[in-house]
Amino acid sequence: MKNLASITSILIVFLFLLLQSCSSAEKLVETGQYDQAIALAQKRLSGKDRKNPKLVRAAEDAFAKITVRNLREIDRLKGANQDENWGTINSLYRDIRKRQDALAPLLPLTDKNGYTATFNFVEVDRLEQESRNKAAAYHYQEANRLLALAEKGDKPAARAAYRDLEQTLRYFRNYRDAAQLQNRAHELGTTHIVVKVENVAPVVTPVAFERQLQQVNVADLNNFWQQYHLDNNPRFAYDYQIKLKITQISVSPEVVREREYVDTRTIEDGYEYILDTRGNVKKDSLGNDIKVPKKITIQAVVLEVLQQKEATVAGTVEVYNLHERRLVRSQPLNATTVFENYASTFRGDERALSNDTRRRIGNRPVPFPPNEVMILQAADELKPALMDRILDYNNLVQL
Repeated sequence: MKNLASITSILIVFLFLLLQSCSSAEKLVETGQYDQAIALAQKRLSGKDRKNPKLVRAAEDAFAKITVRNLREIDRLKGANQDENWGTINSLYRDIRKRQDALAPLLPLTDKNGYTATFNFVEVDRLEQESRNKAAAYHYQEANRLLALAEKGDKPAARAAYRDLEQTLRYFRNYRDAAQLQNRAHELGTTHIVVKVENVAPVVTPVAFERQLQQVNVADLNNFWQQYHLDNNPRFAYDYQIKLKITQISVSPEVVREREYVDTRTIEDGYEYILDTRGNVKKDSLGNDIKVPKKITIQAVVLEVLQQKEATVAGTVEVYNLHERRLVRSQPLNATTVFENYASTFRGDERALSNDTRRRIGNRPVPFPPNEVMILQAADELKPALMDRILDYNNLVQL
């Protein structure tokens, strides 16, 4: 009986799913989702001998309606007589062909009652090829028109030409000289930005200072339409200049501060007995002496020597539009490097020392780093800040 009940349950579920798929296909047709209806019917009908009549009818109805709709749209687009429509026309022809190719293996499509669905296929090979040729020619001609503007310095036109040629090459991989023209469009559409360092600070700097600042990997900033450079290269006509202008370099005096402080701590140090009112040691219920931990306060006197010195490199980051010869933006930028050393000694009970003090005990005073070293370290700190600032300016340096 249990097996019979299980088989019955499986059949009920199967019938439910079958009826649901039929209802879903019909619903898709009713709501105009013809390709989805065809895909669902194709999935349910493939490989089955006894084909469901509702699914067969849904596939037939959906195919007829979507084909009529596509052909009407193609006629409308052709009637508009606009070359830019050829891409859409080609896409519609390819949709018709893909749909027919998907249904072809199911034909003849006959349901279990003997009804054979009718599918009026359209001969689209020649039409699809013709529309593909015309779409490719349109984008190629449009790209050439835009390239003529690009050669006069119109970078947006160059980028639009690149996209048109990209479309052309999607239709035909080796269409005339489209690949070469696309390379030219990319060349003309790329914005070139030169990054420079100018030191106008009224101090003598280490020989390696400017070289240190110029060792930034601007190649990491490059993208498809923007190229960053550190050196003036006569091959390129630069569009923007980003200049790091150093206006201030300062090194603080060497500071030595001493301070003395006391670390204290309460610890357990042995035991002491609890006495009663007569001065005798109290006993617990087992007769043992009652004792408690003895707490004492200990201390250590700490002598700390703090050495400090810092160097700051400051200036501005300026963005220039070289075509218009104007300053686009200027913002401050600075970096500071700090030398700090603690040296500590103590007298008293070592157990009283705090964790912070323990880390410093044993350190000794060290020689202060030279000014030149501190300045170069500050310059090194400035480089990542400069890279971040250039990234912030990314939208500014576009033509």
